[in-house]
Amino acid sequence: MSRARLPLAALSLASVSALVLSGCSQSTDASTNTGDTAASASAATGKKPAPFSAGAVKVALVRQSGAGDYFEQWGNGAKAQAKALGIDLTVYDAQADNAKQATDLSSAINSGAKAIIIDHGFPATIQPEIDKAVKKGIKVVVYDVETSTKGVVSTEQDDASMAQAVLDVMAKDLGKNAKVGYVNVAGYAALDKRNTVWAKELAAQGWKQQFKVGKVTDSTATDNVPLVSAALTQHSDVTGVFAPYDELAKGTVLAVQNKKLQDKVKVFGADVSNADIQQMTAADSPWVATAGTDPSAVGAAVVRTAALELAGQLGKTSVEFPAVAITQEFLREKKIENMDQLRQALPALNLSQVSTADWISNVAH
Repeated sequence: MSRARLPLAALSLASVSALVLSGCSQSTDASTNTGDTAASASAATGKKPAPFSAGAVKVALVRQSGAGDYFEQWGNGAKAQAKALGIDLTVYDAQADNAKQATDLSSAINSGAKAIIIDHGFPATIQPEIDKAVKKGIKVVVYDVETSTKGVVSTEQDDASMAQAVLDVMAKDLGKNAKVGYVNVAGYAALDKRNTVWAKELAAQGWKQQFKVGKVTDSTATDNVPLVSAALTQHSDVTGVFAPYDELAKGTVLAVQNKKLQDKVKVFGADVSNADIQQMTAADSPWVATAGTDPSAVGAAVVRTAALELAGQLGKTSVEFPAVAITQEFLREKKIENMDQLRQALPALNLSQVSTADWISNVAH
């Protein structure tokens, strides 16, 4: 979301879902380790404003990470950008434990941090702590978290643009009035936004939706295989299936292959990661298109957003990160096997023009 990522990028319930909806390696304790990344930072030319002009600025990153490589890449991007900005970053990771995230957020509030970045989380659990942080004068930036607190800066990947980018490819490939399937789950903010675009495009193209199935679990890809397989048994005449989250897409791909329909049914997903690229480019893969943001670039952009807010230069309360369409044909033609190669082939993924200033050393990946 991934990601699907959704990571994912990433969720109100979506905040919870992103644990499942986007994906990464996790650490249970607060850490100031910046980690090893392949990132490089461009040189800043402007004079640093307060509070950055006075030396290292203490910032906390309070996370709810999940399985897969989306969250790992997101975290690496955030750490690299923090290092380039001279931020003293402390990272907390609740690893799908809502109570622990509330405790982590309380610890971050009491740590002396000037700003707190919250990467995913369950709103009902962390909302009281968000209120406390704002009342204490701490700048709060959230990523894929729904919050009602005034003064909080919200950031998220543009889920509508992500869905539209994929559906534009689907419309071109399938044409009008095609019989289609749909794999999605209601109640997650990111997926609900993608669903809104689906409903609009379904009507515009005159597609005939033959089935809708899907669920989000700790093993989303695996658990959706029997659901999609059963739907394909009844509706083997569909020519395309839209599964707007990479774990749902993975399960759909396996179901299509199990039913030996890969030559007849095309899968259109969302989000992008190393694992997604490998599955899209594999022999006989029916996964022909996705769209996504680069989780490393998103993590870096969220940190830059927090820096601008700390400096009083952001001037807005929300920032969205646009998605880029990625086709199987493009990946195979360019011989792309991983995210590093994709970044080289699609520079727009870097988000270098989002949340920046001349005093910020932008991290590239």
